[in-house]
Amino acid sequence: MSFSRYNAYRIMWILVFFDLPTETKKQRSVASKFRKQLIDDGFNMFQFSIYLRHCPSRENADVHIKRTKKNLPSEGKVGILCVTDKQFGQMELFFAKKETQLPDMPQQLELF
Repeated sequence: MSFSRYNAYRIMWILVFFDLPTETKKQRSVASKFRKQLIDDGFNMFQFSIYLRHCPSRENADVHIKRTKKNLPSEGKVGILCVTDKQFGQMELFFAKKETQLPDMPQQLELF
Protein backbone atom coordinates (compact mmCIF):
# COMPACT_ATOMS: atom_id res chain seq x y z
CA MET A 1 0.00 0.00 0.00
CA SER A 2 1.63 3.23 -1.11
CA PHE A 3 1.19 6.62 0.51
CA SER A 4 0.27 8.24 -2.83
CA ARG A 5 -2.92 6.21 -2.76
CA TYR A 6 -4.22 8.58 -0.07
CA ASN A 7 -2.88 11.91 -1.26
CA ALA A 8 -4.98 15.08 -1.44
CA TYR A 9 -5.30 14.84 -5.21
CA ARG A 10 -6.75 11.31 -5.17
CA ILE A 11 -9.21 11.73 -2.28
CA MET A 12 -12.47 13.26 -3.54
CA TRP A 13 -15.43 15.17 -2.15
CA ILE A 14 -18.82 15.04 -3.86
CA LEU A 15 -21.15 18.00 -3.41
CA VAL A 16 -24.80 17.61 -4.37
CA PHE A 17 -26.79 20.82 -4.40
CA PHE A 18 -30.42 21.07 -5.33
CA ASP A 19 -33.48 23.26 -5.57
CA LEU A 20 -36.55 21.04 -5.57
CA PRO A 21 -40.17 22.20 -5.66
CA THR A 22 -42.03 21.84 -2.35
CA GLU A 23 -45.39 23.49 -3.03
CA THR A 24 -47.51 20.34 -2.91
CA LYS A 25 -47.53 17.45 -0.47
CA LYS A 26 -46.28 15.11 -3.23
CA GLN A 27 -43.40 17.48 -4.11
CA ARG A 28 -42.39 17.73 -0.43
CA SER A 29 -42.45 13.94 -0.23
CA VAL A 30 -40.25 13.60 -3.34
CA ALA A 31 -37.77 16.20 -2.00
CA SER A 32 -37.66 14.47 1.38
CA LYS A 33 -37.10 11.08 -0.27
CA PHE A 34 -34.20 12.47 -2.33
CA ARG A 35 -32.54 13.92 0.82
CA LYS A 36 -33.05 10.62 2.65
CA GLN A 37 -31.45 8.69 -0.23
CA LEU A 38 -28.42 11.00 -0.05
CA ILE A 39 -28.12 10.45 3.70
CA ASP A 40 -28.53 6.68 3.30
CA ASP A 41 -25.66 6.79 0.78
CA GLY A 42 -23.34 8.47 3.30
CA PHE A 43 -23.84 12.14 2.42
CA ASN A 44 -23.96 14.75 5.18
CA MET A 45 -25.87 17.99 5.13
CA PHE A 46 -23.56 20.98 4.60
CA GLN A 47 -26.44 23.44 4.17
CA PHE A 48 -30.14 22.69 3.77
CA SER A 49 -29.91 22.02 0.02
CA ILE A 50 -26.22 21.08 -0.14
CA TYR A 51 -24.99 17.64 0.83
CA LEU A 52 -21.43 16.37 0.72
CA ARG A 53 -19.64 13.06 0.88
CA HIS A 54 -16.00 12.12 1.30
CA CYS A 55 -14.65 9.40 -1.01
CA PRO A 56 -11.21 7.76 -0.85
CA SER A 57 -10.83 7.71 -4.65
CA ARG A 58 -12.33 8.92 -7.93
CA GLU A 59 -13.54 5.39 -8.63
CA ASN A 60 -15.45 5.33 -5.34
CA ALA A 61 -16.86 8.81 -6.05
CA ASP A 62 -18.10 7.60 -9.44
CA VAL A 63 -20.13 4.87 -7.71
CA HIS A 64 -21.89 7.42 -5.48
CA ILE A 65 -22.40 9.89 -8.34
CA LYS A 66 -24.01 7.14 -10.42
CA ARG A 67 -26.27 6.19 -7.49
CA THR A 68 -27.28 9.84 -7.00
CA LYS A 69 -28.11 10.20 -10.70
CA LYS A 70 -30.29 7.08 -10.48
CA ASN A 71 -32.29 8.74 -7.67
CA LEU A 72 -32.80 12.14 -9.34
CA PRO A 73 -36.31 13.54 -8.89
CA SER A 74 -38.37 14.27 -11.99
CA GLU A 75 -38.69 17.99 -11.11
CA GLY A 76 -36.29 20.63 -9.85
CA LYS A 77 -32.61 21.36 -10.29
CA VAL A 78 -29.77 19.17 -9.03
CA GLY A 79 -26.04 19.82 -9.40
CA ILE A 80 -23.28 17.31 -8.69
CA LEU A 81 -19.73 18.55 -8.26
CA CYS A 82 -16.69 16.39 -7.54
CA VAL A 83 -13.53 18.08 -6.23
CA THR A 84 -10.24 16.83 -4.86
CA ASP A 85 -9.50 16.96 -1.16
CA LYS A 86 -6.87 19.60 -1.98
CA GLN A 87 -9.48 21.81 -3.68
CA PHE A 88 -12.01 21.23 -0.90
CA GLY A 89 -9.40 22.21 1.67
CA GLN A 90 -9.00 25.61 0.00
CA MET A 91 -12.62 26.55 0.69
CA GLU A 92 -13.09 29.48 3.03
CA LEU A 93 -16.06 28.97 5.31
CA PHE A 94 -17.74 31.66 7.38
CA PHE A 95 -20.52 31.64 9.94
CA ALA A 96 -21.92 35.10 10.66
CA LYS A 97 -18.73 36.72 9.29
CA LYS A 98 -16.57 34.60 11.61
CA GLU A 99 -14.28 32.16 9.84
CA THR A 100 -14.94 28.55 10.83
CA GLN A 101 -13.27 25.22 10.22
CA LEU A 102 -14.14 22.94 7.33
CA PRO A 103 -15.81 19.63 8.21
CA ASP A 104 -13.37 16.98 9.40
CA MET A 105 -12.44 14.25 6.98
CA PRO A 106 -14.19 11.08 8.14
CA GLN A 107 -12.06 8.22 9.31
CA GLN A 108 -11.79 5.51 6.67
CA LEU A 109 -11.36 1.88 7.53
CA GLU A 110 -9.63 -0.21 4.91
CA LEU A 111 -9.50 -3.94 5.37
CA PHE A 112 -7.11 -4.79 2.54
